[in-house]
Amino acid sequence: MLFEGLRGDLLDAGVGTGRNFPFYPEASKVTGIDLSPAMLGRARWRKENLGTAVDLREMNVMEMDFADDSFDGIISTFLFCVLDAEHQQPALEELCRVCRPGGTIHILEYALSENPWRRLMMKLWAPWVHLAYGAAFDRHTEQYLNAAGLDLVEKKFLYKDIIKLLTAKPAADRDTN
Repeated sequence: MLFEGLRGDLLDAGVGTGRNFPFYPEASKVTGIDLSPAMLGRARWRKENLGTAVDLREMNVMEMDFADDSFDGIISTFLFCVLDAEHQQPALEELCRVCRPGGTIHILEYALSENPWRRLMMKLWAPWVHLAYGAAFDRHTEQYLNAAGLDLVEKKFLYKDIIKLLTAKPAADRDTN
């Protein structure tokens, strides 16, 4: 579902260990970025073992060295749950900048459940998840989209009300200077 409708030049922002490799669209040219050398090392191992055609680069999502309008589509899998509130908008602005007009951005992330039992369990697990992965369940990335020049096209939950997929596009009136 994450790659549905995506083709052409794609960016996997926060590629991590390369868990998305088997799902890349065949006719696409994919570039994967991550800030962690250790994660990229595991991604390179996975790339070699799967034979995945992907260009892997160590790069900060908030300071990418790609030209404006470089990608037809962008995916981000559980990247925004590790970015603190003050980094959400700058990261989204960069995704908007490198996404071509009419392109699509898919962001997969966690949400803090509204179900009382699941919410309690998630709150109990939250300190351990943060300690182990630096992640949080309550980032609410969609609240930063408009300020970053992006329009929310769709928000849907893929697993209960815990894992959500945000689909965004660069706003038609974004500043492209």
